[in-house]
Amino acid sequence: MRKRMLTWLLMLPLLAGAAERAELFSADGYRQDRYRSPTPESVEGARTVTTQALHALLQRESAPVLVDVYRRQWLAGRFIDSEPHANLPGSLWLPNTGDGNLDAQWASYFASNLEQATGGDLERALVFYCRSDCWLSWNASIRAHRLGYTNIYWYRDGVDAWEQAGLPLQPASPEPMEARGGVD
Repeated sequence: MRKRMLTWLLMLPLLAGAAERAELFSADGYRQDRYRSPTPESVEGARTVTTQALHALLQRESAPVLVDVYRRQWLAGRFIDSEPHANLPGSLWLPNTGDGNLDAQWASYFASNLEQATGGDLERALVFYCRSDCWLSWNASIRAHRLGYTNIYWYRDGVDAWEQAGLPLQPASPEPMEARGGVD
C-alpha cells in the first residue's frame, strides 16, 4: 500500500504537467496561453526563416507579404494605442490574429486582409512574425496554411532579431477593423 502511494505521489507532477500542456493548446492545435515563451523550431505548413534569409527574400522582385501579428488591446470597437509599436518596413499589421481562439469576426478580419494583400493568390509568399519567443506568429502561420496559402514563411525571431541585426523598423498602425466589417 505504501509503495503504491509513493508511486502515485511521484506521478502527480507528471500528470499535472500533461494537463497543463493540454490546456496550452486548443483542440485545433493553436497555442492559447503563455504566448511569450520559447517556441519550437518549426511550424506546420511553413518554412522557418532567419533574418539573413528574410532579408534576401525581400530583395527579390516578387517580395513576400510581411504580416505582423503582435497583439494590441481592443476595446469598445477600436484598437487602444497603449504604447508605440514598430515593425518591418512594408508590413501589414493584423493585431490579435495570432491568438489561439479567434471568433468569426476576427477570423474574417485575418482572412480578408490576407486575401486583399495577396490579391487572392494562394501561392503568394507570406511571412508571419511578431517578437522572439512569440507563439502568435506560429498560430497565424498555421491559420494561413489552413486557409489554403501554400508559400508561408515563419520569421520565428521577429522584430527583436531584425532590430538586433541593425535593420530598419518603421512606426506601425494596425490595419483598421472597420474596413473589414468590424468587430464589436
